[in-house]
Amino acid sequence: MAKERLFNIFFREKPALMLLGLKNSKGAIYASSLAKHIDCTYSHVVKILQEMEKAGLINFEKQGRLKLLTLTKKGSDIADNINSIRNLL
Repeated sequence: MAKERLFNIFFREKPALMLLGLKNSKGAIYASSLAKHIDCTYSHVVKILQEMEKAGLINFEKQGRLKLLTLTKKGSDIADNINSIRNLL
């Protein structure tokens, strides 16, 4: 059931764009910046990011009141695969 839920998360447009946005950023990025980049509400982005963190795809790094986002190795690999699939279409 967990794998099916993850599949449904990543093969929707916004979550896939979030991973690609994180992959293409020059280092860590804020959730608010990511939300603007993919034209999505902040609250929706945070909800998806929490699921991605549970799956081991991203890390939240607290800096003061703000949280910076970075991809894990697993998240980076998935973003590469999503990008490859997108390029094939």
